[in-house]
Amino acid sequence: MNYKTKLHHLTTFAFDVDGVLTDGSVMLVPDAEPVRTFNVKDAFALQKAVKAGYRLAIITGGSSEAVKERLLGLGVQDVWLRASDKADSMDELMHRYDLKASEIMYMGDDLPDLAAMAMAGLSACPHDAATEVRQEADYISPMAGGKGCARDIIEQTLRLHGKWNQPELRNW
Repeated sequence: MNYKTKLHHLTTFAFDVDGVLTDGSVMLVPDAEPVRTFNVKDAFALQKAVKAGYRLAIITGGSSEAVKERLLGLGVQDVWLRASDKADSMDELMHRYDLKASEIMYMGDDLPDLAAMAMAGLSACPHDAATEVRQEADYISPMAGGKGCARDIIEQTLRLHGKWNQPELRNW
């Protein structure tokens, strides 16, 4: 089935963090938590999806409370940190909201994401994802991790559903 057909059924976006919402770089600063950068275009799209009524979830192996706070501040409803088995988190997400696989898009970039991707109705990845992930993805964004790949899939979905350019959803 064409990935665009799968976009019709989506109600929920789930993302990994490092390599998807960030470019995977981590700046190490003495006596501080590692520093990551997020793309504001991705952040805008995450907020827009929330305002349009979509559910957003983050499933990451990382443990940064600062990352969690940032994402919750954008309106993300569910954040799983230290997710050593991302399939467990996906299962919990599905049961918590009584979701069918067809309603969920999961975007990941590396081997730990494969099980969660397999559970989603639509699996996606940035163009610089690991080879094995690109081979399994229904959709490979032309954007790199941390460079707009989350916005890409959100924008496509909201445009298809007629919710991208609504005046009431244009502002932060």
